[in-house]
Amino acid sequence: MSSPTIELRLQKRFILMTTNTDFQEKVRELVPDDWSLSVVTDLDDLGEWNEVLLYRFLLMDLDEFDAFDPLDVIRQIRMQYQINIPVFCFGGDSDIQDEMRLSRADRFFSQPQMLESLPQYFAQYNW
Repeated sequence: MSSPTIELRLQKRFILMTTNTDFQEKVRELVPDDWSLSVVTDLDDLGEWNEVLLYRFLLMDLDEFDAFDPLDVIRQIRMQYQINIPVFCFGGDSDIQDEMRLSRADRFFSQPQMLESLPQYFAQYNW
């Protein structure tokens, strides 16, 4: 396992979990030049837990059930990895949102609300 460096920790990056290519493009249009985006459907694609820890936040599509199970992802982050990066969810119905809330996801939005809020998160996590 590689150890995180200060240089890696200072990189501004976030995770987007969705297969919705239209939404991916809308997010890409909002990403500031000094930020980087990783689009995945499996957290293991990012590396081990200490690699996931280096990301500033995660955006997760709750309408995805073919590509990944949102509940499995939040449980992997919170219980298996035991890390507390912010998890901002969009889409989904009230049942999945309630289950995600119980599993300690942080915020819930519609797709348009997520896009509207995203610039605020870039500013908030711009340290």
